[in-house]
Amino acid sequence: MAFRSAISLTFFSLVLLLLAIGSKAGGIAIYWGQNGNEGTLKETCATGNYEYVILSFLATFGNGQTPMINLAGHCDPYSNGCTGLSSDIKSCQAKGIKVLLSLGGASGSYSLTSTADAKSVATYLWNNFLGGQSSSRPLGAAVLDGIDFDIEGGTNQHWGELAGFLSAYSKKGKKVYISAAPQCPFPDAWIGNALKTGVFDYVWVQFYNNPPCQYTPGNIGNLKDAWKAWTSDIPANKIFLGLPASPEAAGSGFIPVADLKSKVLPVIKGSSKYGGVMLWSMYYDDQSGYSSSIKNYV
Repeated sequence: MAFRSAISLTFFSLVLLLLAIGSKAGGIAIYWGQNGNEGTLKETCATGNYEYVILSFLATFGNGQTPMINLAGHCDPYSNGCTGLSSDIKSCQAKGIKVLLSLGGASGSYSLTSTADAKSVATYLWNNFLGGQSSSRPLGAAVLDGIDFDIEGGTNQHWGELAGFLSAYSKKGKKVYISAAPQCPFPDAWIGNALKTGVFDYVWVQFYNNPPCQYTPGNIGNLKDAWKAWTSDIPANKIFLGLPASPEAAGSGFIPVADLKSKVLPVIKGSSKYGGVMLWSMYYDDQSGYSSSIKNYV
Protein backbone atom coordinates (compact mmCIF):
# COMPACT_ATOMS: atom_id res chain seq x y z
CA MET A 1 0.00 0.00 0.00
CA ALA A 2 2.78 2.39 0.92
CA PHE A 3 4.59 1.46 -2.31
CA ARG A 4 1.51 2.25 -4.39
CA SER A 5 1.10 5.59 -2.59
CA ALA A 6 4.70 6.44 -3.37
CA ILE A 7 4.12 5.67 -7.03
CA SER A 8 0.98 7.81 -7.04
CA LEU A 9 2.83 10.64 -5.32
CA THR A 10 5.70 10.42 -7.81
CA PHE A 11 3.27 10.45 -10.74
CA PHE A 12 1.43 13.41 -9.23
CA SER A 13 4.73 15.26 -8.77
CA LEU A 14 5.65 14.54 -12.39
CA VAL A 15 2.32 15.91 -13.59
CA LEU A 16 2.84 19.07 -11.55
CA LEU A 17 6.36 19.40 -12.96
CA LEU A 18 5.13 19.01 -16.53
CA LEU A 19 2.39 21.57 -15.90
CA ALA A 20 4.98 23.97 -14.48
CA ILE A 21 7.23 23.45 -17.50
CA GLY A 22 4.26 23.97 -19.82
CA SER A 23 3.29 27.19 -18.08
CA LYS A 24 6.81 28.52 -18.65
CA ALA A 25 6.76 27.74 -22.35
CA GLY A 26 6.44 31.36 -23.41
CA GLY A 27 7.38 34.82 -22.20
CA ILE A 28 6.09 38.35 -22.69
CA ALA A 29 8.01 41.05 -24.54
CA ILE A 30 7.05 44.71 -24.06
CA TYR A 31 7.95 47.92 -25.88
CA TRP A 32 8.89 50.79 -23.54
CA GLY A 33 9.91 54.34 -24.27
CA GLN A 34 7.22 56.09 -26.28
CA ASN A 35 5.14 57.59 -23.46
CA GLY A 36 6.52 59.49 -20.50
CA ASN A 37 3.50 58.45 -18.40
CA GLU A 38 4.23 54.71 -18.53
CA GLY A 39 6.53 54.64 -15.49
CA THR A 40 10.27 54.13 -15.36
CA LEU A 41 12.20 51.30 -16.95
CA LYS A 42 13.08 50.03 -13.48
CA GLU A 43 9.40 49.97 -12.48
CA THR A 44 8.53 48.17 -15.73
CA CYS A 45 10.96 45.37 -14.98
CA ALA A 46 9.92 45.22 -11.32
CA THR A 47 6.40 44.08 -12.31
CA GLY A 48 7.75 40.59 -12.95
CA ASN A 49 5.55 40.31 -16.05
CA TYR A 50 8.18 40.59 -18.79
CA GLU A 51 11.13 38.58 -20.04
CA TYR A 52 12.09 41.07 -22.75
CA VAL A 53 11.92 44.86 -22.66
CA ILE A 54 12.49 46.69 -25.93
CA LEU A 55 13.58 50.33 -25.71
CA SER A 56 11.93 52.34 -28.47
CA PHE A 57 13.35 53.88 -30.60
CA LEU A 58 16.64 54.75 -32.26
CA ALA A 59 14.54 56.69 -34.76
CA THR A 60 17.26 58.47 -36.74
CA PHE A 61 20.23 56.68 -38.32
CA GLY A 62 21.80 55.65 -41.62
CA ASN A 63 22.40 57.56 -44.85
CA GLY A 64 24.95 59.84 -43.20
CA GLN A 65 22.60 61.04 -40.45
CA THR A 66 23.76 61.50 -36.86
CA PRO A 67 22.06 58.64 -34.97
CA MET A 68 19.58 59.83 -32.34
CA ILE A 69 17.37 58.02 -29.86
CA ASN A 70 13.83 59.19 -29.12
CA LEU A 71 12.43 58.04 -25.78
CA ALA A 72 9.51 60.50 -25.83
CA GLY A 73 8.93 62.08 -22.43
CA HIS A 74 11.41 59.95 -20.50
CA CYS A 75 14.62 61.87 -21.13
CA ASP A 76 16.30 64.36 -23.46
CA PRO A 77 19.05 62.75 -25.52
CA TYR A 78 20.14 66.14 -26.92
CA SER A 79 21.38 67.19 -23.46
CA ASN A 80 22.80 63.72 -22.73
CA GLY A 81 19.89 63.25 -20.37
CA CYS A 82 19.28 59.55 -21.02
CA THR A 83 22.53 58.26 -19.50
CA GLY A 84 20.72 57.88 -16.18
CA LEU A 85 18.88 54.90 -17.66
CA SER A 86 22.04 52.84 -17.24
CA SER A 87 21.18 51.86 -13.66
CA ASP A 88 17.61 50.93 -14.68
CA ILE A 89 18.93 48.74 -17.50
CA LYS A 90 21.27 46.95 -15.10
CA SER A 91 18.40 46.50 -12.63
CA CYS A 92 16.33 44.79 -15.35
CA GLN A 93 19.23 42.57 -16.41
CA ALA A 94 19.86 41.55 -12.80
CA LYS A 95 16.35 40.06 -12.85
CA GLY A 96 17.20 38.03 -15.95
CA ILE A 97 15.30 40.33 -18.31
CA LYS A 98 16.81 40.95 -21.73
CA VAL A 99 16.89 44.62 -22.70
CA LEU A 100 17.12 45.48 -26.40
CA LEU A 101 17.19 48.71 -28.38
CA SER A 102 14.69 48.99 -31.21
CA LEU A 103 15.69 50.59 -34.49
CA GLY A 104 13.12 52.45 -36.57
CA GLY A 105 9.50 52.85 -35.59
CA ALA A 106 6.57 54.15 -37.59
CA SER A 107 7.72 57.78 -37.78
CA GLY A 108 11.51 57.73 -37.77
CA SER A 109 14.02 58.96 -40.33
CA TYR A 110 16.15 55.99 -41.31
CA SER A 111 17.48 53.98 -44.23
CA LEU A 112 20.61 52.11 -45.25
CA THR A 113 22.15 53.09 -48.57
CA SER A 114 24.90 50.48 -48.93
CA THR A 115 26.79 47.60 -47.32
CA ALA A 116 29.29 50.17 -46.03
CA ASP A 117 26.42 52.17 -44.47
CA ALA A 118 25.13 49.01 -42.75
CA LYS A 119 28.62 48.30 -41.39
CA SER A 120 28.98 51.87 -40.16
CA VAL A 121 25.63 51.71 -38.31
CA ALA A 122 26.59 48.33 -36.79
CA THR A 123 29.88 49.78 -35.55
CA TYR A 124 28.04 52.75 -34.04
CA LEU A 125 25.55 50.47 -32.25
CA TRP A 126 28.32 48.23 -30.94
CA ASN A 127 30.34 51.11 -29.55
CA ASN A 128 27.45 53.15 -28.16
CA PHE A 129 24.92 50.58 -26.89
CA LEU A 130 26.56 47.16 -26.84
CA GLY A 131 29.96 45.88 -25.73
CA GLY A 132 32.17 48.43 -27.47
CA GLN A 133 33.67 51.67 -26.23
CA SER A 134 32.57 55.26 -26.81
CA SER A 135 32.84 58.52 -24.87
CA SER A 136 29.25 59.41 -25.76
CA ARG A 137 27.08 56.39 -24.92
CA PRO A 138 23.47 57.75 -25.00
CA LEU A 139 22.22 55.30 -22.33
CA GLY A 140 25.36 55.33 -20.24
CA ALA A 141 27.69 52.45 -19.46
CA ALA A 142 25.09 49.65 -19.40
CA VAL A 143 25.59 47.03 -22.11
CA LEU A 144 22.31 46.16 -23.82
CA ASP A 145 21.47 42.55 -24.71
CA GLY A 146 20.70 43.17 -28.35
CA ILE A 147 19.13 45.13 -31.17
CA ASP A 148 15.54 45.01 -32.44
CA PHE A 149 14.43 45.87 -36.00
CA ASP A 150 11.08 47.67 -36.16
CA ILE A 151 11.50 48.77 -39.76
CA GLU A 152 8.35 50.35 -41.17
CA GLY A 153 9.72 52.74 -43.77
CA GLY A 154 12.75 53.85 -45.77
CA THR A 155 13.75 50.99 -48.06
CA ASN A 156 14.02 47.21 -47.76
CA GLN A 157 17.74 47.19 -48.56
CA HIS A 158 20.73 46.11 -46.42
CA TRP A 159 18.84 45.20 -43.24
CA GLY A 160 20.06 41.61 -43.43
CA GLU A 161 23.62 42.85 -43.69
CA LEU A 162 23.18 45.08 -40.64
CA ALA A 163 21.75 42.14 -38.69
CA GLY A 164 24.69 39.97 -39.77
CA PHE A 165 27.29 42.56 -38.75
CA LEU A 166 25.61 42.95 -35.35
CA SER A 167 25.31 39.21 -34.79
CA ALA A 168 29.02 38.78 -35.56
CA TYR A 169 29.88 40.89 -32.51
CA SER A 170 28.74 37.93 -30.39
CA LYS A 171 32.17 36.47 -31.10
CA LYS A 172 33.69 39.22 -28.96
CA GLY A 173 32.14 37.82 -25.78
CA LYS A 174 28.57 38.58 -24.72
CA LYS A 175 25.89 37.25 -27.05
CA VAL A 176 24.20 39.98 -29.12
CA TYR A 177 20.54 39.06 -29.54
CA ILE A 178 18.82 40.13 -32.75
CA SER A 179 15.04 40.56 -32.94
CA ALA A 180 12.48 42.04 -35.31
CA ALA A 181 8.87 43.21 -35.37
CA PRO A 182 7.52 42.58 -38.90
CA GLN A 183 3.89 43.06 -39.94
CA CYS A 184 1.84 39.85 -40.15
CA PRO A 185 1.21 39.86 -43.94
CA PHE A 186 3.84 37.35 -45.10
CA PRO A 187 6.51 38.11 -46.16
CA ASP A 188 7.13 41.49 -44.54
CA ALA A 189 7.63 44.24 -47.13
CA TRP A 190 10.54 45.88 -45.33
CA ILE A 191 12.59 43.13 -43.69
CA GLY A 192 11.24 39.97 -45.25
CA ASN A 193 14.57 39.24 -46.96
CA ALA A 194 16.59 40.08 -43.85
CA LEU A 195 14.61 37.56 -41.81
CA LYS A 196 15.78 34.78 -44.15
CA THR A 197 19.40 35.25 -43.03
CA GLY A 198 18.97 33.01 -40.00
CA VAL A 199 20.63 35.44 -37.56
CA PHE A 200 17.40 36.51 -35.83
CA ASP A 201 16.77 35.09 -32.37
CA TYR A 202 13.28 36.49 -31.78
CA VAL A 203 10.63 37.65 -34.24
CA TRP A 204 7.57 39.33 -32.68
CA VAL A 205 5.09 39.55 -35.53
CA GLN A 206 2.63 42.45 -35.42
CA PHE A 207 -0.79 40.78 -35.61
CA TYR A 208 -2.56 44.15 -35.42
CA ASN A 209 -3.37 46.99 -37.78
CA ASN A 210 -3.34 44.26 -40.43
CA PRO A 211 -6.94 42.95 -40.92
CA PRO A 212 -6.02 40.27 -43.52
CA CYS A 213 -3.99 38.26 -40.99
CA GLN A 214 -5.14 39.30 -37.54
CA TYR A 215 -7.75 37.79 -35.24
CA THR A 216 -11.33 38.90 -35.54
CA PRO A 217 -13.99 37.80 -33.03
CA GLY A 218 -15.07 34.29 -33.90
CA ASN A 219 -12.56 33.89 -36.72
CA ILE A 220 -9.07 32.63 -36.04
CA GLY A 221 -8.51 31.33 -39.57
CA ASN A 222 -6.55 34.30 -40.92
CA LEU A 223 -4.30 34.48 -37.87
CA LYS A 224 -3.75 30.73 -37.91
CA ASP A 225 -2.72 30.74 -41.58
CA ALA A 226 -0.33 33.66 -41.10
CA TRP A 227 1.15 32.09 -37.96
CA LYS A 228 1.81 28.89 -39.87
CA ALA A 229 3.61 30.83 -42.63
CA TRP A 230 5.82 32.65 -40.14
CA THR A 231 6.72 29.60 -38.06
CA SER A 232 7.38 27.34 -41.05
CA ASP A 233 9.35 29.74 -43.27
CA ILE A 234 11.41 32.00 -41.00
CA PRO A 235 14.61 30.51 -39.51
CA ALA A 236 14.36 32.30 -36.15
CA ASN A 237 14.70 30.64 -32.77
CA LYS A 238 11.37 31.91 -31.47
CA ILE A 239 8.30 33.53 -33.04
CA PHE A 240 6.00 35.69 -30.89
CA LEU A 241 2.40 36.79 -31.27
CA GLY A 242 2.51 40.59 -31.32
CA LEU A 243 -0.62 42.25 -29.91
CA PRO A 244 -1.90 45.64 -28.71
CA ALA A 245 -2.09 45.73 -24.90
CA SER A 246 -5.44 47.51 -25.04
CA PRO A 247 -8.06 48.44 -27.66
CA GLU A 248 -6.63 51.98 -27.66
CA ALA A 249 -3.09 50.78 -28.46
CA ALA A 250 -3.83 50.05 -32.14
CA GLY A 251 -6.40 50.71 -34.83
CA SER A 252 -7.42 47.05 -34.89
CA GLY A 253 -6.34 43.60 -33.78
CA PHE A 254 -6.92 43.70 -30.01
CA ILE A 255 -7.74 40.23 -28.63
CA PRO A 256 -9.82 40.10 -25.43
CA VAL A 257 -8.13 38.11 -22.66
CA ALA A 258 -10.80 35.37 -22.68
CA ASP A 259 -10.42 34.85 -26.43
CA LEU A 260 -6.62 34.79 -26.23
CA LYS A 261 -6.70 32.11 -23.51
CA SER A 262 -9.39 29.89 -24.99
CA LYS A 263 -9.13 30.33 -28.75
CA VAL A 264 -5.78 31.73 -29.84
CA LEU A 265 -3.04 30.44 -27.53
CA PRO A 266 -4.15 26.78 -27.78
CA VAL A 267 -3.78 27.03 -31.57
CA ILE A 268 -0.37 28.69 -31.77
CA LYS A 269 1.39 27.03 -28.81
CA GLY A 270 1.67 23.80 -30.78
CA SER A 271 4.57 25.21 -32.77
CA SER A 272 8.07 24.39 -31.52
CA LYS A 273 9.00 27.98 -32.45
CA TYR A 274 6.36 29.52 -30.20
CA GLY A 275 8.10 32.05 -27.97
CA GLY A 276 5.26 33.91 -26.31
CA VAL A 277 3.47 37.23 -26.73
CA MET A 278 4.79 40.71 -27.55
CA LEU A 279 2.78 43.72 -26.41
CA TRP A 280 2.61 47.30 -27.65
CA SER A 281 3.22 49.03 -25.36
CA MET A 282 4.07 49.54 -21.69
CA TYR A 283 1.89 52.62 -21.43
CA TYR A 284 -1.22 50.76 -22.62
CA ASP A 285 -0.37 47.64 -20.61
CA ASP A 286 -0.05 49.78 -17.50
CA GLN A 287 -3.55 51.13 -18.18
CA SER A 288 -5.18 47.78 -19.01
CA GLY A 289 -3.32 45.21 -16.91
CA TYR A 290 -3.30 42.94 -19.96
CA SER A 291 0.04 41.26 -19.26
CA SER A 292 -0.95 40.47 -15.68
CA SER A 293 -4.12 38.81 -16.99
CA ILE A 294 -2.33 36.60 -19.51
CA LYS A 295 1.12 35.85 -18.08
CA ASN A 296 0.12 32.55 -16.45
CA TYR A 297 -1.27 31.32 -19.78
CA VAL A 298 1.41 32.49 -22.19
